[in-house]
Amino acid sequence: MNASEMATNLEFASKIAAVVNLFKLEFPDAKSDLKPWKNDEETMELVDPDSIDIGFHFPGVSQSWQSRSILTQIRFYQDQESGLRRAIGVEVAGFDHRGEQWRLSTVENWTVVGKLHPSEEKQQKLKDFCRQVLQLFNSDSEKENN
Repeated sequence: MNASEMATNLEFASKIAAVVNLFKLEFPDAKSDLKPWKNDEETMELVDPDSIDIGFHFPGVSQSWQSRSILTQIRFYQDQESGLRRAIGVEVAGFDHRGEQWRLSTVENWTVVGKLHPSEEKQQKLKDFCRQVLQLFNSDSEKENN
């Protein structure tokens, strides 16, 4: 779901803002988009209600990124017994005018797959970003579990 729609309380809104800041610290020329999905019926059928989706757009196509826009999707799971909501993975995909060029998923093996790949330096920064996002959303859950 669009991040703007998931910011339903102060804590969650603060964490979404922190994700944007984490990305912009590493990649300052990116502009954030808290509503990457259209709000039409057809698009909403495809959107995962257990995710936060944030887009990041660069001023032009970057050779080191092999894309112009990055879609970041943070996936969640809510434990029915404890009621805890945990981030279970982050997916990051790079797009240009031809469509998706590459994808990185923390659910699988943390490797970039696709037609083109960002530079090794960008891949490492993306993996660091994903680790920080998972830590951000799961830090409260870890405290409550101990």
